[in-house]
Amino acid sequence: MQKNIKNLMPLCLMLSIPILNIIYVLLNNANRGTHSLVTDLDQGVPFLKIFVLPYLSWYFFIFGTLTYFCFKDKKIFYRTLLSINLGLLISYGIYFFFQTNVPRPDLVGNDFLTMLIAFVYNNDQPFNAFPSIHVLLSFLMIKAINKYPAKNYLNVTVVYITAILIILATQFIKQHVILDLLSSIVLGGLIFDLVFYVKLEGLRAWLKDPYLWSMVKKRSEI
Repeated sequence: MQKNIKNLMPLCLMLSIPILNIIYVLLNNANRGTHSLVTDLDQGVPFLKIFVLPYLSWYFFIFGTLTYFCFKDKKIFYRTLLSINLGLLISYGIYFFFQTNVPRPDLVGNDFLTMLIAFVYNNDQPFNAFPSIHVLLSFLMIKAINKYPAKNYLNVTVVYITAILIILATQFIKQHVILDLLSSIVLGGLIFDLVFYVKLEGLRAWLKDPYLWSMVKKRSEI
């Protein structure tokens, strides 16, 4: 019980994701003009309704995996969450200056899968695509599980399969194009490696250095 209470504050930090999502909503329009990144390869990608299921599982996957790391390895949790927040902010900056538009197919039928895709389309405009947030965060989960010291066959398999299915889903339900996918993987890899290898302990010690602050004080008095 005490351990669960101790984990409550770190878990609350995950609220930073939906809070930052407010920026996503504000930018999800064509007011600044749009660009098309559709290639001939994208034209050949089939539209497969069944992939809406892993696409929608993304929300449970991201928060579920982060919760797992919160209880199992705080270092992985904090650094992965920091990577997510940095990735979101960088992505939103790109959306502001380079908004893209993804063409969507006309939906035919009233079956369950078609209704789910219609739900996705109605609640997410065809903008804010380059890079893909779905791919970015899913790839960060792969990076995180690879760094987890206690990884095993089960947790690695679950994370990999779920993440790969979600990444493929962005293509098969026509939410993103291939360049959206590739840019997300490159961005996610760079951010995670930077965050993971930066010595935060050394940074904290440097900021607490009395000599540093004495120099700052002297300069402010000039």
